[in-house]
Amino acid sequence: MLDPWLNAGLKGYPHGAPPLRRSQVGVQGWNVLAGDLPLPLAVLRQGPLQHNLGWMQRLVAAQGIALAPHGKTTMSPQLFQQQLAAGAWGITFANLQQLAVGLASGVRRAVIANQVLQAQDLRHLADLQSRHADLQVMFLLDSAEQLALIEAEALPRALDVLLELGLDGGRTGCRTHDAALALARRAHASAAVRLAGIECYEGLWGTGDSAADARMALGLMLRVQALAAACDAEGLFDTDEVIVTAGGSALFDLVAPALKPELSKPVQGLLRSGCYLTHDDGFYRRMVHVANARMACSDGEGLRAALQVWCVVQSLPEAGLAILGCGKRDVSFDMGLPVPLLHCPLDSATPVAVPEGWNISALNDQHAYLRTGDAACSLQVGDRIALGISHPCTTFDKWRWMPVVDEACNVVDAITTHF
Repeated sequence: MLDPWLNAGLKGYPHGAPPLRRSQVGVQGWNVLAGDLPLPLAVLRQGPLQHNLGWMQRLVAAQGIALAPHGKTTMSPQLFQQQLAAGAWGITFANLQQLAVGLASGVRRAVIANQVLQAQDLRHLADLQSRHADLQVMFLLDSAEQLALIEAEALPRALDVLLELGLDGGRTGCRTHDAALALARRAHASAAVRLAGIECYEGLWGTGDSAADARMALGLMLRVQALAAACDAEGLFDTDEVIVTAGGSALFDLVAPALKPELSKPVQGLLRSGCYLTHDDGFYRRMVHVANARMACSDGEGLRAALQVWCVVQSLPEAGLAILGCGKRDVSFDMGLPVPLLHCPLDSATPVAVPEGWNISALNDQHAYLRTGDAACSLQVGDRIALGISHPCTTFDKWRWMPVVDEACNVVDAITTHF
Protein backbone atom coordinates (compact mmCIF):
# COMPACT_ATOMS: atom_id res chain seq x y z
CA MET A 1 0.00 0.00 0.00
CA LEU A 2 2.90 2.38 0.69
CA ASP A 3 4.76 1.56 -2.52
CA PRO A 4 2.26 0.10 -5.00
CA TRP A 5 2.67 -0.38 -8.72
CA LEU A 6 1.38 2.42 -10.95
CA ASN A 7 0.60 1.97 -14.64
CA ALA A 8 -0.99 3.51 -17.71
CA GLY A 9 -4.43 2.41 -16.60
CA LEU A 10 -4.42 5.29 -14.13
CA LYS A 11 -5.66 8.73 -15.18
CA GLY A 12 -2.73 11.08 -15.66
CA TYR A 13 -0.07 8.36 -15.95
CA PRO A 14 2.13 8.60 -19.09
CA HIS A 15 0.59 6.50 -21.85
CA GLY A 16 3.76 4.77 -23.02
CA ALA A 17 5.52 4.44 -19.68
CA PRO A 18 6.09 0.99 -18.18
CA PRO A 19 4.57 0.13 -14.81
CA LEU A 20 6.56 1.66 -11.96
CA ARG A 21 6.60 1.46 -8.22
CA ARG A 22 5.33 4.68 -6.67
CA SER A 23 8.81 5.28 -5.21
CA GLN A 24 10.33 5.18 -8.71
CA VAL A 25 8.19 7.98 -10.16
CA GLY A 26 10.29 10.82 -8.77
CA VAL A 27 13.47 9.73 -10.57
CA GLN A 28 11.98 9.47 -14.08
CA GLY A 29 12.79 13.09 -14.98
CA TRP A 30 9.17 13.88 -15.85
CA ASN A 31 7.96 17.46 -16.08
CA VAL A 32 4.29 18.40 -16.22
CA LEU A 33 4.84 21.30 -18.64
CA ALA A 34 7.21 19.36 -20.93
CA GLY A 35 4.35 17.14 -22.06
CA ASP A 36 5.63 14.09 -20.18
CA LEU A 37 2.26 13.35 -18.58
CA PRO A 38 -1.23 13.53 -20.14
CA LEU A 39 -3.63 16.20 -18.94
CA PRO A 40 -5.78 16.72 -16.96
CA LEU A 41 -3.52 16.00 -14.01
CA ALA A 42 -3.88 16.76 -10.32
CA VAL A 43 -0.55 17.61 -8.72
CA LEU A 44 0.70 18.35 -5.21
CA ARG A 45 3.18 21.20 -4.84
CA GLN A 46 6.00 20.02 -2.63
CA GLY A 47 6.93 23.38 -1.09
CA PRO A 48 3.47 24.40 0.16
CA LEU A 49 2.77 20.84 1.31
CA GLN A 50 5.83 20.79 3.54
CA HIS A 51 5.09 24.31 4.78
CA ASN A 52 1.56 23.33 5.81
CA LEU A 53 2.74 20.19 7.63
CA GLY A 54 5.04 22.24 9.83
CA TRP A 55 2.69 25.22 10.23
CA MET A 56 -0.17 23.23 11.78
CA GLN A 57 2.13 21.24 14.02
CA ARG A 58 3.57 24.47 15.41
CA LEU A 59 0.06 25.81 16.01
CA VAL A 60 -1.08 22.82 18.09
CA ALA A 61 2.23 22.66 19.95
CA ALA A 62 1.79 26.31 20.97
CA GLN A 63 -1.63 25.38 22.41
CA GLY A 64 -0.30 22.38 24.33
CA ILE A 65 -2.48 19.98 22.34
CA ALA A 66 -1.95 17.47 19.51
CA LEU A 67 -3.13 16.86 15.97
CA ALA A 68 -5.24 13.92 14.76
CA PRO A 69 -5.93 15.11 11.20
CA HIS A 70 -8.89 13.88 9.21
CA GLY A 71 -7.52 11.14 6.96
CA LYS A 72 -10.69 11.20 4.87
CA THR A 73 -9.37 14.36 3.21
CA THR A 74 -6.67 12.53 1.27
CA MET A 75 -6.98 8.81 2.05
CA SER A 76 -3.31 8.65 1.12
CA PRO A 77 -0.97 6.28 3.00
CA GLN A 78 2.05 8.33 2.00
CA LEU A 79 0.50 11.54 3.33
CA PHE A 80 -0.58 9.78 6.54
CA GLN A 81 3.04 8.83 7.07
CA GLN A 82 4.21 12.39 6.46
CA GLN A 83 1.65 13.72 8.96
CA LEU A 84 2.75 11.20 11.58
CA ALA A 85 6.43 11.92 10.92
CA ALA A 86 5.72 15.65 11.36
CA GLY A 87 4.33 14.92 14.84
CA ALA A 88 0.65 14.04 14.51
CA TRP A 89 -0.74 12.07 17.49
CA GLY A 90 -2.72 9.84 15.13
CA ILE A 91 -5.19 10.02 12.25
CA THR A 92 -8.96 10.54 12.24
CA PHE A 93 -11.21 8.43 10.00
CA ALA A 94 -14.90 8.28 9.17
CA ASN A 95 -15.45 4.51 9.02
CA LEU A 96 -13.88 1.07 9.34
CA GLN A 97 -12.79 0.87 5.70
CA GLN A 98 -10.76 4.05 6.13
CA LEU A 99 -9.33 2.76 9.40
CA ALA A 100 -8.14 -0.39 7.60
CA VAL A 101 -6.23 1.76 5.10
CA GLY A 102 -4.68 3.68 7.98
CA LEU A 103 -3.74 0.51 9.81
CA ALA A 104 -1.99 -0.83 6.70
CA SER A 105 -0.17 2.52 6.47
CA GLY A 106 1.27 2.29 9.96
CA VAL A 107 -1.39 4.27 11.89
CA ARG A 108 -1.70 2.95 15.44
CA ARG A 109 -3.76 5.69 17.12
CA ALA A 110 -7.05 6.70 15.53
CA VAL A 111 -10.33 8.47 16.10
CA ILE A 112 -13.36 7.35 14.11
CA ALA A 113 -15.25 10.65 14.09
CA ASN A 114 -18.55 8.92 13.52
CA GLN A 115 -20.99 6.59 15.22
CA VAL A 116 -20.06 2.92 14.90
CA LEU A 117 -23.10 0.70 15.44
CA GLN A 118 -23.49 -1.96 12.75
CA ALA A 119 -22.83 -5.46 14.03
CA GLN A 120 -20.26 -6.28 11.36
CA ASP A 121 -18.33 -3.07 12.03
CA LEU A 122 -18.33 -3.61 15.79
CA ARG A 123 -17.11 -7.19 15.48
CA HIS A 124 -14.44 -6.16 12.97
CA LEU A 125 -13.18 -3.37 15.23
CA ALA A 126 -12.96 -5.73 18.19
CA ASP A 127 -11.09 -8.22 16.02
CA LEU A 128 -8.63 -5.57 14.80
CA GLN A 129 -7.84 -4.57 18.35
CA SER A 130 -7.39 -8.20 19.37
CA ARG A 131 -4.92 -8.75 16.52
CA HIS A 132 -3.05 -5.47 17.03
CA ALA A 133 -2.19 -4.97 20.68
CA ASP A 134 -0.74 -1.52 19.98
CA LEU A 135 -3.86 -0.20 18.20
CA GLN A 136 -5.75 2.55 20.04
CA VAL A 137 -9.12 3.42 18.45
CA MET A 138 -12.11 5.36 19.75
CA PHE A 139 -15.40 6.25 18.09
CA LEU A 140 -18.38 8.50 18.80
CA LEU A 141 -21.36 7.71 21.00
CA ASP A 142 -24.48 9.90 21.06
CA SER A 143 -27.47 7.76 22.00
CA ALA A 144 -28.69 5.03 24.33
CA GLU A 145 -29.94 3.19 21.24
CA GLN A 146 -26.43 3.05 19.81
CA LEU A 147 -25.08 1.84 23.16
CA ALA A 148 -27.71 -0.92 23.23
CA LEU A 149 -26.60 -2.13 19.79
CA ILE A 150 -23.00 -2.29 21.00
CA GLU A 151 -24.03 -4.18 24.14
CA ALA A 152 -26.07 -6.65 22.10
CA GLU A 153 -22.92 -7.90 20.36
CA ALA A 154 -21.38 -9.12 23.67
CA LEU A 155 -17.90 -8.43 22.32
CA PRO A 156 -14.87 -9.96 24.07
CA ARG A 157 -13.50 -6.54 24.99
CA ALA A 158 -14.86 -3.10 25.77
CA LEU A 159 -14.56 -0.50 22.98
CA ASP A 160 -13.42 3.06 23.66
CA VAL A 161 -15.98 5.78 22.91
CA LEU A 162 -16.09 9.57 22.90
CA LEU A 163 -19.31 11.22 24.01
CA GLU A 164 -20.42 13.55 21.21
CA LEU A 165 -22.02 16.94 21.76
CA GLY A 166 -23.97 18.43 18.86
CA LEU A 167 -25.73 21.64 17.89
CA ASP A 168 -29.45 22.09 17.24
CA GLY A 169 -30.21 21.60 13.56
CA GLY A 170 -26.82 20.05 12.97
CA ARG A 171 -25.55 16.58 12.43
CA THR A 172 -25.01 13.97 15.15
CA GLY A 173 -24.34 14.53 18.84
CA CYS A 174 -26.30 14.93 22.08
CA ARG A 175 -28.22 18.20 22.00
CA THR A 176 -28.30 19.01 25.72
CA HIS A 177 -25.96 18.80 28.70
CA ASP A 178 -28.41 16.69 30.69
CA ALA A 179 -28.92 14.17 27.88
CA ALA A 180 -25.16 13.87 27.36
CA LEU A 181 -24.47 13.42 31.08
CA ALA A 182 -27.18 10.76 31.36
CA LEU A 183 -25.61 8.89 28.43
CA ALA A 184 -22.16 9.23 30.03
CA ARG A 185 -23.52 7.55 33.17
CA ARG A 186 -24.95 4.70 31.12
CA ALA A 187 -21.69 4.27 29.20
CA HIS A 188 -19.65 4.21 32.41
CA ALA A 189 -21.97 1.54 33.84
CA SER A 190 -21.74 -0.60 30.69
CA ALA A 191 -19.25 -3.41 30.27
CA ALA A 192 -19.40 -2.94 26.49
CA VAL A 193 -17.62 0.43 26.28
CA ARG A 194 -15.10 2.61 28.05
CA LEU A 195 -15.81 6.34 28.15
CA ALA A 196 -12.58 7.91 26.91
CA GLY A 197 -13.54 11.57 26.44
CA ILE A 198 -15.69 14.23 24.80
CA GLU A 199 -15.99 15.19 21.12
CA CYS A 200 -17.68 17.88 19.06
CA TYR A 201 -17.46 19.22 15.52
CA GLU A 202 -17.88 22.89 14.72
CA GLY A 203 -16.67 22.91 11.12
CA LEU A 204 -20.01 22.96 9.31
CA TRP A 205 -21.10 26.06 11.20
CA GLY A 206 -18.38 28.41 9.97
CA THR A 207 -19.66 31.41 8.02
CA GLY A 208 -16.65 33.66 7.62
CA ASP A 209 -18.27 36.26 9.88
CA SER A 210 -15.57 36.32 12.54
CA ALA A 211 -17.73 37.66 15.37
CA ALA A 212 -20.55 35.18 14.73
CA ASP A 213 -18.15 32.28 14.31
CA ALA A 214 -16.37 33.17 17.56
CA ARG A 215 -19.67 33.28 19.46
CA MET A 216 -20.73 29.89 18.09
CA ALA A 217 -17.38 28.23 18.77
CA LEU A 218 -17.07 29.71 22.26
CA GLY A 219 -20.58 28.57 23.17
CA LEU A 220 -19.94 25.06 21.93
CA MET A 221 -16.57 24.73 23.64
CA LEU A 222 -17.96 26.01 26.94
CA ARG A 223 -20.54 23.21 26.71
CA VAL A 224 -17.76 20.69 26.03
CA GLN A 225 -15.77 21.89 29.02
CA ALA A 226 -18.82 21.87 31.30
CA LEU A 227 -19.67 18.31 30.26
CA ALA A 228 -16.08 17.17 30.73
CA ALA A 229 -16.03 18.71 34.21
CA ALA A 230 -19.34 17.06 35.14
CA CYS A 231 -18.20 13.65 33.94
CA ASP A 232 -14.92 14.07 35.78
CA ALA A 233 -16.65 15.08 39.01
CA GLU A 234 -18.70 11.85 38.91
CA GLY A 235 -15.73 9.69 37.96
CA LEU A 236 -17.32 8.63 34.67
CA PHE A 237 -14.19 8.59 32.51
CA ASP A 238 -12.89 5.01 32.28
CA THR A 239 -9.45 5.62 30.78
CA ASP A 240 -6.26 6.92 32.40
CA GLU A 241 -6.20 9.86 29.97
CA VAL A 242 -9.20 11.89 28.85
CA ILE A 243 -9.50 12.87 25.18
CA VAL A 244 -11.13 16.21 24.34
CA THR A 245 -11.36 16.77 20.61
CA ALA A 246 -12.87 19.12 18.02
CA GLY A 247 -11.85 20.84 14.87
CA GLY A 248 -12.54 21.18 11.21
CA SER A 249 -10.30 23.16 8.87
CA ALA A 250 -12.17 26.49 8.99
CA LEU A 251 -12.37 27.49 12.68
CA PHE A 252 -9.45 25.57 14.14
CA ASP A 253 -8.02 28.65 15.84
CA LEU A 254 -11.26 29.20 17.77
CA VAL A 255 -11.55 25.68 19.23
CA ALA A 256 -7.88 24.81 19.80
CA PRO A 257 -7.45 26.92 22.98
CA ALA A 258 -10.39 25.14 24.66
CA LEU A 259 -9.25 21.55 24.15
CA LYS A 260 -7.35 21.12 27.40
CA PRO A 261 -9.71 21.69 30.34
CA GLU A 262 -8.42 21.19 33.89
CA LEU A 263 -9.60 17.76 35.08
CA SER A 264 -8.49 15.32 37.76
CA LYS A 265 -7.01 13.08 35.06
CA PRO A 266 -4.50 14.03 32.36
CA VAL A 267 -6.18 15.51 29.28
CA GLN A 268 -5.08 15.05 25.68
CA GLY A 269 -6.56 17.73 23.46
CA LEU A 270 -6.86 16.71 19.81
CA LEU A 271 -7.46 19.02 16.87
CA ARG A 272 -8.80 17.13 13.85
CA SER A 273 -8.32 19.54 10.92
CA GLY A 274 -7.62 17.72 7.65
CA CYS A 275 -7.80 20.16 4.74
CA TYR A 276 -4.94 22.20 6.21
CA LEU A 277 -2.51 19.80 4.53
CA THR A 278 -3.17 21.03 1.00
CA HIS A 279 -5.41 24.03 1.81
CA ASP A 280 -7.18 25.39 -1.31
CA ASP A 281 -7.89 28.46 -3.45
CA GLY A 282 -11.60 28.65 -2.65
CA PHE A 283 -13.68 27.99 0.47
CA TYR A 284 -10.82 27.31 2.89
CA ARG A 285 -8.74 30.15 1.52
CA ARG A 286 -11.61 32.52 2.38
CA MET A 287 -12.19 31.00 5.82
CA VAL A 288 -8.51 30.84 6.77
CA HIS A 289 -8.01 34.43 5.60
CA VAL A 290 -10.41 35.40 8.41
CA ALA A 291 -8.64 33.04 10.84
CA ASN A 292 -5.29 34.59 9.92
CA ALA A 293 -6.66 37.99 10.84
CA ARG A 294 -7.76 36.64 14.23
CA MET A 295 -4.29 35.17 14.79
CA ALA A 296 -2.44 38.27 13.53
CA CYS A 297 -0.87 36.07 10.85
CA SER A 298 -0.42 37.31 7.30
CA ASP A 299 -1.86 35.18 4.51
CA GLY A 300 1.66 34.71 3.18
CA GLU A 301 2.81 33.27 6.51
CA GLY A 302 -0.23 31.01 6.88
CA LEU A 303 -1.46 27.96 5.03
CA ARG A 304 -0.69 27.74 1.32
CA ALA A 305 -2.55 26.03 -1.51
CA ALA A 306 -0.66 22.86 -2.47
CA LEU A 307 -3.17 21.16 -4.81
CA GLN A 308 -3.63 22.16 -8.45
CA VAL A 309 -5.17 20.54 -11.52
CA TRP A 310 -3.46 21.18 -14.84
CA CYS A 311 -5.57 20.92 -17.99
CA VAL A 312 -5.40 21.80 -21.67
CA VAL A 313 -7.28 24.37 -23.76
CA GLN A 314 -9.05 22.10 -26.22
CA SER A 315 -11.34 24.54 -28.00
CA LEU A 316 -11.89 28.28 -28.49
CA PRO A 317 -15.40 28.13 -29.96
CA GLU A 318 -16.33 31.79 -29.49
CA ALA A 319 -14.88 35.09 -28.33
CA GLY A 320 -14.17 35.17 -24.60
CA LEU A 321 -14.74 31.45 -24.06
CA ALA A 322 -12.19 28.65 -23.79
CA ILE A 323 -13.20 25.03 -23.24
CA LEU A 324 -10.76 23.21 -20.98
CA GLY A 325 -10.25 19.46 -20.96
CA CYS A 326 -11.25 18.78 -17.37
CA GLY A 327 -14.52 18.68 -15.50
CA LYS A 328 -16.52 17.23 -12.64
CA ARG A 329 -14.63 13.95 -12.94
CA ASP A 330 -11.38 15.76 -12.17
CA VAL A 331 -11.96 18.73 -9.86
CA SER A 332 -14.09 19.66 -6.85
CA PHE A 333 -17.30 21.58 -7.45
CA ASP A 334 -19.37 20.92 -4.30
CA MET A 335 -18.09 23.99 -2.41
CA GLY A 336 -17.32 26.31 -5.30
CA LEU A 337 -16.02 26.07 -8.84
CA PRO A 338 -12.28 25.87 -9.53
CA VAL A 339 -10.23 29.03 -9.98
CA PRO A 340 -7.90 29.61 -12.98
CA LEU A 341 -4.44 30.44 -11.63
CA LEU A 342 -1.74 29.96 -14.25
CA HIS A 343 -1.43 29.99 -18.03
CA CYS A 344 1.39 28.21 -19.84
CA PRO A 345 1.48 28.51 -23.65
CA LEU A 346 1.99 25.31 -25.61
CA ASP A 347 5.48 26.34 -26.73
CA SER A 348 6.63 27.38 -23.23
CA ALA A 349 7.48 25.74 -19.91
CA THR A 350 7.11 28.94 -17.92
CA PRO A 351 3.63 29.57 -16.53
CA VAL A 352 2.38 33.07 -15.72
CA ALA A 353 -0.53 34.26 -13.62
CA VAL A 354 -3.79 34.52 -15.53
CA PRO A 355 -5.29 38.00 -16.05
CA GLU A 356 -7.67 39.30 -13.44
CA GLY A 357 -11.27 38.51 -14.30
CA TRP A 358 -10.76 35.07 -15.80
CA ASN A 359 -13.15 32.59 -14.20
CA ILE A 360 -14.69 29.15 -14.56
CA SER A 361 -18.40 29.61 -15.13
CA ALA A 362 -19.52 25.98 -15.43
CA LEU A 363 -18.37 22.37 -15.47
CA ASN A 364 -19.54 19.32 -17.38
CA ASP A 365 -18.27 15.81 -16.69
CA GLN A 366 -15.13 16.33 -18.81
CA HIS A 367 -15.18 20.05 -19.70
CA ALA A 368 -14.70 23.39 -17.96
CA TYR A 369 -15.93 26.73 -19.31
CA LEU A 370 -13.20 29.34 -18.91
CA ARG A 371 -14.56 32.87 -19.40
CA THR A 372 -11.84 35.38 -20.26
CA GLY A 373 -14.07 38.40 -20.93
CA ASP A 374 -11.63 39.40 -23.65
CA ALA A 375 -12.30 38.98 -27.36
CA ALA A 376 -8.57 39.53 -28.02
CA CYS A 377 -7.47 36.86 -25.53
CA SER A 378 -4.05 35.38 -26.24
CA LEU A 379 -5.07 31.81 -25.48
CA GLN A 380 -4.39 29.17 -28.13
CA VAL A 381 -5.64 25.63 -28.51
CA GLY A 382 -3.13 23.37 -26.77
CA ASP A 383 -2.18 25.90 -24.06
CA ARG A 384 -2.15 24.68 -20.46
CA ILE A 385 -4.11 26.13 -17.53
CA ALA A 386 -3.58 25.41 -13.82
CA LEU A 387 -6.76 25.42 -11.76
CA GLY A 388 -6.91 25.99 -8.03
CA ILE A 389 -9.66 24.05 -6.31
CA SER A 390 -12.20 24.64 -3.57
CA HIS A 391 -12.52 21.82 -1.01
CA PRO A 392 -9.62 19.39 -1.45
CA CYS A 393 -11.52 16.32 -0.16
CA THR A 394 -13.59 15.96 -3.30
CA THR A 395 -10.66 16.45 -5.63
CA PHE A 396 -8.58 13.76 -3.92
CA ASP A 397 -11.34 11.20 -4.31
CA LYS A 398 -11.25 11.64 -8.12
CA TRP A 399 -7.62 10.54 -8.43
CA ARG A 400 -5.92 7.24 -7.58
CA TRP A 401 -2.48 8.83 -7.73
CA MET A 402 -0.95 12.29 -7.86
CA PRO A 403 2.58 13.36 -8.71
CA VAL A 404 4.36 15.69 -6.30
CA VAL A 405 6.09 18.54 -8.15
CA ASP A 406 8.63 21.23 -7.38
CA GLU A 407 8.23 24.88 -8.35
CA ALA A 408 9.38 24.14 -11.92
CA CYS A 409 6.74 21.38 -12.25
CA ASN A 410 9.38 18.64 -12.16
CA VAL A 411 7.89 15.43 -10.76
CA VAL A 412 9.85 14.61 -7.60
CA ASP A 413 7.58 12.08 -5.89
CA ALA A 414 4.07 10.60 -5.99
CA ILE A 415 1.26 9.65 -3.64
CA THR A 416 -1.64 7.22 -4.00
CA THR A 417 -5.18 7.35 -2.64
CA HIS A 418 -7.52 4.60 -1.41
CA PHE A 419 -11.15 5.73 -1.30
